[in-house]
Amino acid sequence: MSTIQTSSFRRQRDHFEPQDTDPHEQRRLRGLLEQIDYSAFVANREVIGQMLPKLDAAVFQRMAVVTATARAKWIAESLRQSESGAPSTPDQIARLAAARTAYEELAEAYEGLRRMVERSYVAIR
Repeated sequence: MSTIQTSSFRRQRDHFEPQDTDPHEQRRLRGLLEQIDYSAFVANREVIGQMLPKLDAAVFQRMAVVTATARAKWIAESLRQSESGAPSTPDQIARLAAARTAYEELAEAYEGLRRMVERSYVAIR
């Protein structure tokens, strides 16, 4: 079983692996699976291509800046909380968790957008 490493968690692939020892049946199954994968590719390319604007380097630059800003806010909040030396209050922890969640979501969105380009779901100008 293979895994895909992303910036914050692992996803396990659950693609079907043929167990039949008959080579003809394995070829038939592989052909069907290739058709299924191609159908998913076409669907992703068409749907994502329609929903997302035309992308260029400036889009990635903006996403990178927003993500870096969220990361800096998260760490800045943790440093602010550590200045007093006292344990963080539940409200402070909630603010810190919200900042971390914002950063992680933006980082995942950036990686998702990058994967869309790698897989040719969207075009870059």
